Amino acid sequence: MLVKKNSLAHTLVQWTSGTDQCTELGGHADRALIRTCTQLRASIESSVREGLLPVGDS
Repeated sequence: MLVKKNSLAHTLVQWTSGTDQCTELGGHADRALIRTCTQLRASIESSVREGLLPVGDS
């Protein structure tokens, strides 16, 4: 997947493969009803805190 943080409040996630790795998303017929994967969100937030994922235009 590809992740971009445009701001602290805005995260763009582009799935490049299936969402089966997230139990909250995988296997659902209508994935639009499931808005987030909490495990993925926690990983992204951790990467931001550690400076591994830049926020904004950088």
